[in-house]
Amino acid sequence: MSITRQPNSNGVLSKERLENIKEKLDQGLFPQWMVSDPEVFDLEKDKVFGYTWQYLGHESELKEPGDYVTRWLMDDPVLLVKNKKGEINVFLNSCSHRGTHLCAADLGNRKTFTCPFHGWSFNTDGELMGVIAGNKVFGEKMVRPEWNLRKIPRVETYKGLIFGNLDKNAMALDDYLGELKWYFDLFLARSDGGMEVVGSPQRWVVNTNWKIAAENFGGDPYHVATTHKSTVELGISPQDPLYASYGHQVQLNHGHAINVSSSDNGLNVPPYQGLPEEMWPMFEKNLTKEQLEVYKKTVVIVGNCFPNLAFHCPVHGNEGHLHNYLTLRIWRPIAPDKTEIWAWFLIDKAAPEEYKQASYKGYVASFGPSGTLEADDTEIWTRVTKASKGKMARDRDLNFNNVLNYMMGMDKIEPDRSWPGPGIAYPTCFTDFALRGMHDYWLDLLSADRDE
Repeated sequence: MSITRQPNSNGVLSKERLENIKEKLDQGLFPQWMVSDPEVFDLEKDKVFGYTWQYLGHESELKEPGDYVTRWLMDDPVLLVKNKKGEINVFLNSCSHRGTHLCAADLGNRKTFTCPFHGWSFNTDGELMGVIAGNKVFGEKMVRPEWNLRKIPRVETYKGLIFGNLDKNAMALDDYLGELKWYFDLFLARSDGGMEVVGSPQRWVVNTNWKIAAENFGGDPYHVATTHKSTVELGISPQDPLYASYGHQVQLNHGHAINVSSSDNGLNVPPYQGLPEEMWPMFEKNLTKEQLEVYKKTVVIVGNCFPNLAFHCPVHGNEGHLHNYLTLRIWRPIAPDKTEIWAWFLIDKAAPEEYKQASYKGYVASFGPSGTLEADDTEIWTRVTKASKGKMARDRDLNFNNVLNYMMGMDKIEPDRSWPGPGIAYPTCFTDFALRGMHDYWLDLLSADRDE
C-alpha cells in the first residue's frame, strides 16, 4: 500500500503554512520558533535526514582488510568495514537476530563481529557465519543468508568521501553534490593522492540546534570579527572589521553553500593558501584553469554541504609559519536543542611530514574541542538556542511578527557575473544569500510529499 506522508494538515506545519514561511524567507524573514521547535525537529528527522546524502567517513580511515569504524546516520548506527577484497561495506550496525547494537567500539580491526546478546557472528561482508546451537534451536530450515547484516540502502563516494542515504530511490550522489563538486576539488583533488585523515575524529556535544552550526559555516563570515574578537586582540586576525567579507559567497543547488575568502583583501598570504611551493606544480596539473584562478588567491574556504556536513580549509599561523589543513564537521542532531559534533582533520597525502605535524597542532589549538575558535562558536550557538526556547521566542504568530533577520545583501548586492565557478556568486561574504538558499531547500524538503 502506498502511503503519502503529509505535514500536519491542520497546524503550523501544514503544507500551506510552510509555503507561507517560504514566502517570508524570500523577504529575508525567518520565524524564530522554527530554530529549535520539537515538532519541526520530528519532521526534519523524517523529511530531511531520511532523504538526503550524509557523510559517513573517509576512505583513508580504512586502510587494511578488517579495518572498521562505527558512525551514525541520524539515529541509525552504521558500521563501515573493509573486506578481504579491499571493498568498503556499509551496514546497519544492528544484529539481524534481535536488533542489538552490534559493534560498540569506535574503530578497530576484526575478521568477525559477534553480537553480545546471543552470540551471532558476521564476517566483513556482513554474512552470518555463526549461530550458537544453530541447528538445535532453529532447525534445518533456517536460511542463513536471509539473516545477513542489512546494508545501508545507498552508499556512494566522491574523492574519498563516503556518503550514505536511507532513501533507496535517492538521486545519485554526483547529482546531489552538483555545483559543490567544483569547490570540493579545490582541496580534495588539488594534490597527488588527495587528502587523508590523520587521527580519529573528535566528537563532543553542544546544547544547540544543528541548523545554527550549519548556518555558521555555510554562510556567516559576518560573525568573525565579533565572535572571534580575541584573535584580533592577540594579533592572530587582522584589525580590519571587514576582513572576513573580502571574497565571494556562493549560493549552490540543493541547499549547499560556500564562502571563498580571497587575498584581494590585502592580507599578506602566499599563493595557494601558503602550502609548500614544492606542491604548486601538482595544483597546476590537477586543477582547471578556472579553479587555479580562484585557488591561487584563496585564503579560506568554508561552507556546508546540506544538510549537516561542514568543511573549513583555512590558513592559520604567523607570517613565515603559515599552515593549511581541512577539517570536516558533522552536525549530528540528537534533540531540538542538542547536537553531537564530529570533527575530522585531513591533510594532503603529498605534503611534507613536518608540515603535516605543524598543521595538526594548529588545528587542535583553533578548532579542536577546546580550541580558541571552537569555544567562541559553541558558546554563541548555545546562547542562540537558549534564547529561542522561551514562550515569547516560540510564539507561532500567524502574522509573522516573531521573525529573525536574514535580509543582509538583499537591496544592494548583485551577483558577480565574472566569477569563474558555478553557482550564484556574490562579491562579498557579508550577505545572507547562501543562508536563504539553505533554508529554502530545507523548507522544500519539509513540505515534500513522499510515497513509501
